[in-house]
Amino acid sequence: MKVLVINGPNLNLLGLREPELYGAKTYADLIEFIHTTGTEAGVEVECMQSNHEGVIIDTIHEAFNRFDGIIINPAAYTHTSIAILDALKAIAVPAVEVHLTNINEREDFRKVSYISNACEKTFAGSGFKSYTEAIHYFAEKK
Repeated sequence: MKVLVINGPNLNLLGLREPELYGAKTYADLIEFIHTTGTEAGVEVECMQSNHEGVIIDTIHEAFNRFDGIIINPAAYTHTSIAILDALKAIAVPAVEVHLTNINEREDFRKVSYISNACEKTFAGSGFKSYTEAIHYFAEKK
């Protein structure tokens, strides 16, 4: 099982950005956590992060026939990007959505996720462990 993890805008600023919401751990800590979790679950993971919508869309396109699943934390694009939604719908790769915080307990505009319409599940509100839940979801599917 090979899974692509896509992280969207501002996640590269983990540890600096709103630590009261996102904690003090860095993006490097998150990537290490994801790889460790993947190894323990028997899932090969490849991670990428971009602050640019087009790069995320191109990465989704390139996932076709290369990955068995996509874990996506689209960050702010969750609430704005029909283009990312369409890219996920266009390829035949199962996807799940992940968020560090519980978007349903935040500002009203964050409660709308376009991306969830192309995802089998959403894991949110558990910090780094949201990624654990997503990785285990794919591990159980193999």
